[in-house]
Formats: sequence, structure tokens, C-alpha cells
Amino acid sequence: MGTTTPLYPAQTQLNGIKFDLFTDDEIRRIDMATRDVLEFYGVQVTDLKACKIFEDAGCTVEEIPGNKSAKMVKIPGYILDRALATCPKKFYLYGRDEKRTFTQEWKGKVHYTCFGTGIQVCDYKGHGKYETRDSNEDDLAKIAKLCDWCEGLSYFSLPVSARNWAGKGAEDVHELLVSLSNTTMHFHHIDPVAANVPFYRDFVLAYYRGDKKAAFEKPIMSMLVCPTSPLELSFNAAECIMQGAEFGIPVNVLSMAMAGGSSSVFLAGTLVTHNAEILSGIVLSQLVRPGARVWYGSSTTTFDLKRGTAPVGSPELGLISAAVAKLGQYYKLPVFTAGM
Repeated sequence: MGTTTPLYPAQTQLNGIKFDLFTDDEIRRIDMATRDVLEFYGVQVTDLKACKIFEDAGCTVEEIPGNKSAKMVKIPGYILDRALATCPKKFYLYGRDEKRTFTQEWKGKVHYTCFGTGIQVCDYKGHGKYETRDSNEDDLAKIAKLCDWCEGLSYFSLPVSARNWAGKGAEDVHELLVSLSNTTMHFHHIDPVAANVPFYRDFVLAYYRGDKKAAFEKPIMSMLVCPTSPLELSFNAAECIMQGAEFGIPVNVLSMAMAGGSSSVFLAGTLVTHNAEILSGIVLSQLVRPGARVWYGSSTTTFDLKRGTAPVGSPELGLISAAVAKLGQYYKLPVFTAGM
């Protein structure tokens, strides 16, 4: 009589199941609609340096009446294709401990990270009693140590803000220092400030004791930046993208569109504007430095019209995340999506 092997979830009949949201024809239709938006409507770019880079590459850049700090940038299909051709399909995210270094890869292994950035925490005061207060750098350090212990997490994303530094100093720089000091994993800064990106680069350079080549090739941190929906690359996003490409810091271009709020109430329409926002940022990165490491990112969800909130636990978020993951794979890019 043979022995019975226990069935774990990954060993059931669901193992290897494939969930296809689109046919090849349907995903091409979304791609073509996105290209129409990029080439004939464009994206608003609130950074004149970035506008000049787009223009020099062959994009059409138009003035916006009454707005001297931004321009409309129209991106032809051939420039998009050229940028996508230079994007790396695979790159490493380096940890301070070499054992925590891993690959971020097109159609590669799924990795997990924590996510935020929260601005408050709850202190447990006894059974059923909690006290809510602003988060601080001590909270960040403790969470970093806890996440460093968790084997299921591949890298550490900023979970809470160091609010004790708000208005007193460079809050984002303190968050970077505290995070790097308390985790051996790769650090993903999801609240970067463009003016301080050179300081981030200097931290990485200091870690490698002034070795510029190592700091450029093996950065122990990366950044997440968000276009502003609908269809805008803000000054902060554009500057972070450009400096990330220049300094060798990987950049996660991630949209947080809200269907029914800052994008179409129809999910297909939201996918098109989301796609255009992400691709415009990725094009900018490749124009600055072909081969710059980038993700195709998403935390896009729906907008609750009744409560005025963005419900990240809604079934629509899972549906959108699955859809944009398919889009990122279509463009042969590493993908980062909000959990389902």
C-alpha cells in the first residue's frame, strides 16, 4: 500500500492555472488606443527640461495657453517603440546582504514587498483599546527590522512616514537612512522628492565607499514615482525619472488612477489612460539613458463615488491589476502591481 503525499495549495489541480483577461486582438486594441492618446492628444509635462528632452527626440511639444510651466507632449509610435526596445527585460535589485539580492524580470518569478506610505500607526493599549498617532522614524525602524525577518518579502518598500521630521528637515532623506540602516533587503523608496535624489545617490555611493561604478551598477535602493491622473507627468515625477536614469537608480513608474474619479468610469478606458501615463514616463527614462531600469507599475483602482475614497480592497482593483500586468508583459517589461 503506497504512502499518501499531503496536498498543499500549490500541488492541487489549480497549480499552473492560466488566467487570460484578453485575447491577442483585444490587447492590441488597447495598445492602439493608447498610441492614439499619446500621439494625437498627448500628456501634460510639468517640467520644461523634460519637455526639451521629448522635443529633441522628435516628439511634438505644444504650448498650453495660460500655463508657462507645462507643455503638452505628443509621443509618436516610433519613439515609443524605440524606447521599449531599449528597456531591460531583467535587472537585479541589490540588497545590503547579497543573499537578499534578486531579479526583477519580465514574466519572471513573483516577488512580494510591503507597501504604504502610511502616516499614522496604532498603539495597543489593552483589550480593544488602541491609540492612533502620527508615525515616526522609530516606527519605521521597527517595521524595517520586522520585514527583514520575514522570508516571504523580497524587498522593503517605505511603509510609514517619519512624520517627526515633517517641516523640520528632509523627511524623505531620513526615511531612506532609517530604512537602509535597519534592513538588509533592497530598499524601494515610494515617497521620493526630486530635489533630494542626489542625496539618495550619495548614500549609495557612500555605501560602496566612493566606487562610482559599483554604485551605478548595483544600487541598493530604487524609487517609485506616480504620474498625475489624468495624463500628466508632474515636475517631481519627471525629475525623479530623469535623475534615476542618470544615476542608475531603478524607477517604478506607477499610476494611481481612480476609475470614475481621475479616469474613465469604464475599466477599459481607465486601462488606456493608465497605459499612456506609464508609457510616457518609461519613454522619458529611455530618452535620458537607453537601458535605464524601469518597472511597469500600477496601484490603479476605482473611486467610491458615495464615500469619496479609493477602495484598494475592491474586486475591481484585482481585476485592474491583472489587466495591467498583462499589458506590462505585452511590452516585455517587469511589472509591479497592487495586491489582489
